[in-house]
Amino acid sequence: MQAAPERPLRVPAWTLELERRLEAVDAAYAGDIGVYVRHLGRDESFSYRAEEPWYLASGVKVPIAIAVMRAIERGELALDTRVTLRESDFVDGAGGTNAYRAGTRLRVSWLLEQMIVHSDNTASDVLIRTVGIEQVNRVAAELGRVDGMHITTLADVRRLAYGQLHPSASGLRSQDLFALQRAGAGQARVRRLVQLLAITPADLLRPDLDSAFEAYYATHANSASLVEFGRMLAALSEGRALGAEGTTYLLDVMSRVQTGSRRIRAGLPAGTRFEHKTGTQHRRTCDLGIATVPALAPGRPPARVVIAACARGTATAAGERALRDVGAAVTASGVFMEAPSRPTVSPPDPMR
Repeated sequence: MQAAPERPLRVPAWTLELERRLEAVDAAYAGDIGVYVRHLGRDESFSYRAEEPWYLASGVKVPIAIAVMRAIERGELALDTRVTLRESDFVDGAGGTNAYRAGTRLRVSWLLEQMIVHSDNTASDVLIRTVGIEQVNRVAAELGRVDGMHITTLADVRRLAYGQLHPSASGLRSQDLFALQRAGAGQARVRRLVQLLAITPADLLRPDLDSAFEAYYATHANSASLVEFGRMLAALSEGRALGAEGTTYLLDVMSRVQTGSRRIRAGLPAGTRFEHKTGTQHRRTCDLGIATVPALAPGRPPARVVIAACARGTATAAGERALRDVGAAVTASGVFMEAPSRPTVSPPDPMR
């Protein structure tokens, strides 16, 4: 008896439209983009180069925040607990923590706000020290189902990257990191590193900052696939990462992020709530979050969609434009529209 012909796999219509639009975004961008989109209500998802490892930059501050909130739920900390700022905590970057002196006692709630809303690196490292880096990596492994993800402190990000130029960069102190930032970008920073390490240019392992950072990214520290990070965001949104109170608190903080206004958010529908975290590093730009669009009809639930996207290979401004276009492509795909529970569109037959 002849077997019945296999029925074609059926996929959501919005994924086909999104793929078409992302291919156009990718073609117009000088670097590479990776995108993961998941409609939480219908459990439909789409990946565009999202299975590859992507450097997350400050995206790692989401598992840091979850680890802190879990310590609060266990009673080990409270939002009003004060943590003493140490000289070794200081890292270059945005946020208000660097305005304080070592020895200042800062509330956990304030540090969380600085870390998420303003992407404050010093606040991040204080919180990592408070809960332990092993707890942060445990969160990432559990919620993202990440095999061997390695999150480091933000200060160690710098040491590891500069260490690709010379191994003695592992001993850089906080004041050295600020001196390197003040030196500017490119070869000016490399020359300052040579001075700080008391070496000669001939001692450098690589010729420039670009090659040093690319070598650092190749170690896959502070990296994960966007599918894995999307799982973590879904777990947070659905209340599987934290209790109800902690979930509401952290998502509220993430909805007030002040960085990345020109990224995914700029392409989303008016009135969208976007609970997210941006990430920015040398030739790397990310935006990772949960978009909630109000229901189109009374009595219907709002659409909640995970969008995790990164761009690599260009300066930040070009990466931000690419992520804005990703947001617009997601919007135009129709993923936020109401749809039947079962997909209704088959992919094109490649044999035709």
